[in-house]
Amino acid sequence: MPRFSAFENTEFCSIKITFYEGKNFQGRRYECDRDNSDFHSDLSRCNSIRVDGYAWVIYERPNFAGNMYVLTHGDYPEYQRWMGLNDRISSCKSIQLPSGGKYQIQLFEKGEFSGQMHEFTDDCPSVMDQFHFREIHSCKVVEGAWVFYEHPNFRGRQYLLERGEYSKPVEWGATSPVVQSFRRIVE
Repeated sequence: MPRFSAFENTEFCSIKITFYEGKNFQGRRYECDRDNSDFHSDLSRCNSIRVDGYAWVIYERPNFAGNMYVLTHGDYPEYQRWMGLNDRISSCKSIQLPSGGKYQIQLFEKGEFSGQMHEFTDDCPSVMDQFHFREIHSCKVVEGAWVFYEHPNFRGRQYLLERGEYSKPVEWGATSPVVQSFRRIVE
C-alpha cells in the first residue's frame, strides 16, 4: 500500500506527531506539526502513533471533540497503548508545557473553589487513598498542564487541564466530578 504524507517534502518540515492507519506503524500515514481540527478525510482510521516531540492531545472527533487522549514523546504501536477505545482519531493539538518544569494544582472538594483544598506538585495514582474522597468539584492549575482520569492508576476517560481556574467539572469537559487519579504532563 502506498504511503501518504500530508506534506510534499518532509525534509524541511519539523514533524512532531505521525498517525498510521495500521498497527505497528504500517500503512498510510498522516504527519502533523501543528493543531489540526479535522484530518479524518486524510486518514480514515488510526491504529498507531509516533510522537517525536512535545505533548499532544488527540480527539476521536473533528473540532477537538469526543474522547481525548494525552500522549507524550514515544511510540504507540496500537490504539490500546494510548488507552483508545477504537481506531478513530480525527483531530489533535499540541500542549504547552511549562518552562522550568514547575507544576502546581489546587483541588477543592466543592464547587466554586470552596470546601477543603489540597495542593499538589506531583502525580496522584489514587485520589481515594490520598484524600479519602473520590470527587473533585473545582480546581486551579497554578503551574503546568495536568490530566484527570476517571479511574485510579491513570485509567479511563481523560481530561486535559491547562493553566487556569475550573470552578466546576463541566469546565474541564466532565459530566460528573468523579476524578480517581491525576498526573502532570511531562515530555
